[in-house]
Amino acid sequence: MKFRALINSALIIASITFMPRIAGAQTVNNNNGSYLQPFNIVFLAYQGYLEGQGIPSMGTLLYEYQIGKVSAKDVVEAGVKAKRLPAEAINDKYYLSAVELQLSSLGNANTIYDYERE
Repeated sequence: MKFRALINSALIIASITFMPRIAGAQTVNNNNGSYLQPFNIVFLAYQGYLEGQGIPSMGTLLYEYQIGKVSAKDVVEAGVKAKRLPAEAINDKYYLSAVELQLSSLGNANTIYDYERE
């Protein structure tokens, strides 16, 4: 239980530390234009900035991703609707793959505790 509290505290501190930078967010340049970094769009979703577009936040996002209810494409589409990403991002397989990796990594960080209990 202490380890889970430590992980949650680290996420909260990271949120406070990085949020001002993410709000002004870094972009990725590719042939189709500039996008937010995949980490940034996933982090914005995690923090609740895409709830208005139907993407849940925090633990609910992780859970729904793990059970297949939310996908990387869903997050990218929500980013487009929220005007955080250009429409071309939906068809960029490399960007979608990177968002998928970020969602998976975020989900794996929260399951470390479960492995420790076994």
